[in-house]
Amino acid sequence: MTDPGLAARKATLELLRAVLSQRRPIDEALDGHLDLRGMEPRDRAFTRLLLSTTLRRLGQLDALIDGALKSPLPRAAATVRDVLRLGLAQRLFLATPSHAAVDTSVELAGITGFAGMKGLVNAVLRRLSEDGPALLTAQDAARLNTPAWLWSRLTEAYGAETAAAIAAAHLHEAPLDLSVKADPEVWAPQLEARLLPSGTLRREAGGLVPELPGFAEGAWWVQDAAAALPARLFGPVAGKRVLDLCAAPGGKTAQLVAAGADVTALDRSTRRLARVAENLERLGLPATMKTADAETFTAAEPYDAVLLDAPCSATGTIRRHPDVPYLKGPDDVAKLIGAQSRLLRHAVELVRPGGILVWCTCSLLPEEGETQIDRLLATDDRMVRLPVTPTEVGGSDEVLTPAGDVRSLPCHWPDLGGLDGFHIARLQRRG
Repeated sequence: MTDPGLAARKATLELLRAVLSQRRPIDEALDGHLDLRGMEPRDRAFTRLLLSTTLRRLGQLDALIDGALKSPLPRAAATVRDVLRLGLAQRLFLATPSHAAVDTSVELAGITGFAGMKGLVNAVLRRLSEDGPALLTAQDAARLNTPAWLWSRLTEAYGAETAAAIAAAHLHEAPLDLSVKADPEVWAPQLEARLLPSGTLRREAGGLVPELPGFAEGAWWVQDAAAALPARLFGPVAGKRVLDLCAAPGGKTAQLVAAGADVTALDRSTRRLARVAENLERLGLPATMKTADAETFTAAEPYDAVLLDAPCSATGTIRRHPDVPYLKGPDDVAKLIGAQSRLLRHAVELVRPGGILVWCTCSLLPEEGETQIDRLLATDDRMVRLPVTPTEVGGSDEVLTPAGDVRSLPCHWPDLGGLDGFHIARLQRRG
């Protein structure tokens, strides 16, 4: 295959199948695709962009394709639907010229064993290249691109209007947020970034992160503005012993170490903990690494502070990870809820009397956030909630619940570029 454009599209087709059929995360699928390593950076970037765009707009694309077909595609032709999805995503959302999007899609059908359907692919894409823009205006994009299970949960939790605003925010790629070790005002102009009220630097997405100023010298790390809030809620931590449970990929660990804490970073995955160590080494920040199961980990003495970033559905990160709605479902959430509850109760045992426990999940679902904390406080009188104040979250009271927890949504801070969805609670063990 000599055409690099066709090779990039074939790779994208294989990656799309990996996500939708094998339920593999985008990053894992990308890392494991050998053909990508030999591609030019431009083609690799195009592959990632096309894959992400197709997943973000999957519901709209399928509605248009179904409307253009005289009869449903046979189950055995699932690959043809994916070829149509990719071709249509290029034409309608990436402004790829017809000769590049349509012709390569026809070729793609041929080389993947569906030469007999090349005429159908050509006809459908050419028709929708003309009619598609008008048809898009009549679609409810937010609803179509949100799987039914997630739409139901969001509507139940936040009402139809807010659910629609969240889903609409998911259609846009998130900006690039950076946490700096020091002097954000100095780094902002060098990084062509905006200093957010919470202290995070924000720049437009795109470009190669390792080539940005300050990366090589370890001046900053990538971390969404909402993800940077939990570690800040401990207040001054210099000289304190802090345990970061479920520490990977290490952004919160880096914050705590940079603030002067004596941090133990714990994760049950040796591979993920190695990534934390690698990131901290680039940043020049030391921490103690422990590979252990957070549900059973024991310490010689309790910690002054414990941060529990519990494993969750990650539905709050869909702007950055558009594969999430297709990797997780109600059954997965139910299993995660049980693990979260066990982790939370064990974390209480690891914090000293008078110490602080900060809990967070990057989930939009209350059952993975507020409900967990309410259940703990109703059954364990050793813990008390310490409400978060607006000044601790950049002066924004829209991200605070009546009880004093943080509940950020992708539709919050619309003029600043939005936020990942997080639930954060600060608790203190009675002394």
